[in-house]
Amino acid sequence: MNSRIETQQGSAGPVDPAMDPARARLVALAAERGVSLAALSGLLGRNAAYLQQFVRKGSPRKLEENDRRALAEFFGVEEAELGAPSRETVLTVGAGAPVRAADWADIPRLPLGASAGPGTVALDPAPVDRLRFSGRWLRQQGLEPAMLSVIEVEGDSMEPTLRDGDEILVDRSARPLLSGLHVIRVDDVLLVKRLEPGSAGAIQIISDNPAYPRLERPRADVAVLGRVVWKGGRV
Repeated sequence: MNSRIETQQGSAGPVDPAMDPARARLVALAAERGVSLAALSGLLGRNAAYLQQFVRKGSPRKLEENDRRALAEFFGVEEAELGAPSRETVLTVGAGAPVRAADWADIPRLPLGASAGPGTVALDPAPVDRLRFSGRWLRQQGLEPAMLSVIEVEGDSMEPTLRDGDEILVDRSARPLLSGLHVIRVDDVLLVKRLEPGSAGAIQIISDNPAYPRLERPRADVAVLGRVVWKGGRV
């Protein structure tokens, strides 16, 4: 974003004591910087009256996220000062212990490659960063944030279902084993495969790519680490 903008001293006008805090803060910041609301609207790619209507008429009711972020960057302030939810309302999940909140869950992304190819050895499970999900959506799916991890798929054996570089959300909750996609460990190798019941208590380990053979292993040889409940990737 280009933060250079023509200024006009005092052009935002006085702050109305009855104005809600986000609008009042925007007016005060504009006055401090000496920039008009019309000029700020132009910075956002909006018509000249956009922020004037936001401040004086309450339309829109709140700033869109991208507009709020751009203004916060321009003024060098936290987005919360312009109406964003405070950081305390965000749910963050560390390596093991979540802190509950209403709207969001930050799920750990682990530096593990669940191989959809020949297989890879599991690495250090400490999170490298996090991927944010809607807390409401997770609850609708019956998922507990503390039991979730995000890992990357490596290889092509699960194409077209999963592609190399896709990210998968893995639920580690203890559940009865059902047919479906799971992350497993076999011979100290981490894999993402489709599992189905086999003969005499064995498990069939299936690659969706028909170029790869179907395997069958004794249940005791397969450590089921979690169920794949979501995938995401580039288009």
